Amino acid sequence: MADITPARPRRDSYTVETLLAVTVRVFNERGYDGTSMEDLSRAAGISKSSIYHHVRGKEELLSLAVGRALDGLFAILDEPAAAEGPAAARLEHVVRRTTEVLLAELPYVTLLLRVRGNTAAEQWALHRRREFDHHVAELLAAAVRSGELRADVDPRLATRLIFGMINSLVEWYRPESDEKGVEQIADAVVELSLSGLRASRD
Repeated sequence: MADITPARPRRDSYTVETLLAVTVRVFNERGYDGTSMEDLSRAAGISKSSIYHHVRGKEELLSLAVGRALDGLFAILDEPAAAEGPAAARLEHVVRRTTEVLLAELPYVTLLLRVRGNTAAEQWALHRRREFDHHVAELLAAAVRSGELRADVDPRLATRLIFGMINSLVEWYRPESDEKGVEQIADAVVELSLSGLRASRD
């Protein structure tokens, strides 16, 4: 009788990128602390030794995964529209692009938003998140100083509220079932988060 046991993927058929995709899904489902290397091995369909061929362990996988999300966010700050021009226009660009990056890298950003600082990798991720938030708060403050945004709203509070709206997308947005497009969602986030901050021209 022929052996019908599914063939396990060859170790060299997996790349770090394909392994990360599986890892992020499992981390998001089970939580980082609740995931073992055995869980990752089963989900990927390869042996633990094959995983160790690519990375040193679970924490390195976490670092690579949240690093991908962070790289996407920090790259926004280097875009010309984020670095040049009136502060309010730059802020609008950053808010729009942050929304777009979150939707494009949804599983990775979801994981980033769930880290709690229990390991060195998580502490690093939290530090980088705060650094990004600080850059946006500084941009918002610059728009206040230039008179483009209202001066009666604390920039740090406004930044937290803006990110609260953007980050909430990970809780409900499902690209496979939501008919709203990325551009439509980004437009809504920009309008709802910034309309109340714009200075009156009266």
